[in-house]
Amino acid sequence: MSIYVIDDHPLMRDAIVMVLRRLRPAENIVELDRLDKLAGSVAQRGAPTLFCLDLKLPDTNGVSGVVAVKQVYPNVPIAVYSAAPAADMEDACIEAGADTYIEKSASSAELAAALRGLLMAGSEEADEPALASNSKLSKRQTQLIAMLDKGMSNRDIATDLEISEHTVKVHLWRLFRRLGVKSRTQALHYARTNGLLSSGN
Repeated sequence: MSIYVIDDHPLMRDAIVMVLRRLRPAENIVELDRLDKLAGSVAQRGAPTLFCLDLKLPDTNGVSGVVAVKQVYPNVPIAVYSAAPAADMEDACIEAGADTYIEKSASSAELAAALRGLLMAGSEEADEPALASNSKLSKRQTQLIAMLDKGMSNRDIATDLEISEHTVKVHLWRLFRRLGVKSRTQALHYARTNGLLSSGN
């Protein structure tokens, strides 16, 4: 079993690998600079447990890399990272099959938190601590809390944001993990208790 880091920029690849080695010291981590090397590498190095995929590779276009990986490995989580702002590409990547989107401008702590969430997703005992009150939610997460406060359903949210219900569910899953809660009710209670809802909502 291996984690695959696919990025044609050595410095960024090294940064991702360094964080992964802190999170999973015993895990086998495979580094690739092109997507077309993946199949041969999996045959040699073992089945994937996580993909860390640069959105812009020499042999991909747009979200084609995410689509290609998801088609072959539908049950393996994918963390996509990119220099593009989340507002520009996050929804498209999640629609294509990514589980999380990380901006390359993110701090090492933010990167570690995102990757830890995916690595721990299959572990029932791995409840993350709740978000510290002084930590920041993403713009999308703040938007979702406001929508939950209005009592909007997943379908309502999807229509309002012009995204699919699947993407809404992924965003909510990430929000709940970020807050350390398991339901809409708990998320709203946490948001109100910790001042995450603006007075205008």
